[in-house]
Amino acid sequence: MKLGFLTACLPESDLTDIADWAASHGFEALEVAGWPSTDDRNHIRVDRFDEAECDRVRRILTETGLTLSSIAYYENNLHPEQGAEVNAHVRRCVDAAAALGCPTVGTFVGRDPGRPVRDNLKLAEDVFGPLVEYAARHGVEIVIENCVMKSWHPDGYPGNLAYSPELWEWMFGLGLKLNYDPSHLVALGADPVAALRPYVANIAHVQAKDTELLPGKIDRYGFYGPISGEKGWYRFRVPGLGGVDWTRVIDVLYEGGYDGVVSVEHEDPVWSGSTERVQTGLGIAYRTLRHLVRG
Repeated sequence: MKLGFLTACLPESDLTDIADWAASHGFEALEVAGWPSTDDRNHIRVDRFDEAECDRVRRILTETGLTLSSIAYYENNLHPEQGAEVNAHVRRCVDAAAALGCPTVGTFVGRDPGRPVRDNLKLAEDVFGPLVEYAARHGVEIVIENCVMKSWHPDGYPGNLAYSPELWEWMFGLGLKLNYDPSHLVALGADPVAALRPYVANIAHVQAKDTELLPGKIDRYGFYGPISGEKGWYRFRVPGLGGVDWTRVIDVLYEGGYDGVVSVEHEDPVWSGSTERVQTGLGIAYRTLRHLVRG
């Protein structure tokens, strides 16, 4: 395995600076943000990816010795108005990944909140069949993060139909792979290790994020959380500052034969607000995981 991080936590930094910092602090890989140029999370300029951009990214990776583990574009592929453009950008990410020798592109399944779940599953099959086929022709796998994305549904219900093992099995049947993130299972009340064990062979990428349960909050709001816009009963933290048992998670990955990248996804509100604080958070994650993630 290799240890890396998702660059989206440093939107104000250039890929050159991110890569230099990552390599000098012991990281071995980057999961690089590839949102459109209208978004500040565009460390690879996928929507204007030409020979010069390809050469730029290759040079950065070569000079730092870092592996490009995935191009990240986590948006709603089933959005009722914007879905077609999201799908098109996923294809652009696939094109860039193929040119750079990157094995995966990460995204969400998403959901049309105006349709019931069964209709969304059929819609997803229609949308992702061609996307998976397109990626396969280019030697790339599409990986789906198991994030609930409650903010995408007006009532706070799951907005990304890939959040539970039941739905993982459904998406594996479409040829999609899992970008496994244990933090979201904690937030669902599921055991991240028990949920992981049967599906290691279907995992093509791993994100490392932790979850801290906030004392007393669930007793007020219940499992589904507040309706008032207040913060709920948990928050995401960098690995080591929440409840995920990283020793067991990494051990199960090794036991199941996973040999890819473990990529820190920094969404920790405590270690945010400036480049320096984000880097401090990444350092905490590194010290938590480095003795566990070994090539």
